[in-house]
Amino acid sequence: MPSVRSSAGAERPRPRTDGARAAGERFERALASGDHEAACRLLAPGTLGQLEQDEGKACAEALEAEELPTAGSVRTTEVYGRQALLRLDGDTLFLSQFGGGRKVVAAGCTPQGSSPVDVCVEG
Repeated sequence: MPSVRSSAGAERPRPRTDGARAAGERFERALASGDHEAACRLLAPGTLGQLEQDEGKACAEALEAEELPTAGSVRTTEVYGRQALLRLDGDTLFLSQFGGGRKVVAAGCTPQGSSPVDVCVEG
């Protein structure tokens, strides 16, 4: 498990950062393996609802139709309170903390010129 050093020099775990990273990796593994049902369970409720409404399909079918990019490895993980940002080789994910853990709020986010990101799937 990655760790950071405290001011006293002792190593301590980074549970908030590690938890966000793990949630994002689970989502990306589900997508990569074609398990869209599992990926849907990792979406925030508002994101899942918006995706189904926009596509007029159940989540798994709608998520598959989105053709989200292959993400690759996590490059950076940033956590700000209940929110997290994961930058991967081929994707950017936004996550938020819910009662059952971190959920993906937005995925398929890519840099677009002067805008920070263009979001494909969001709620």
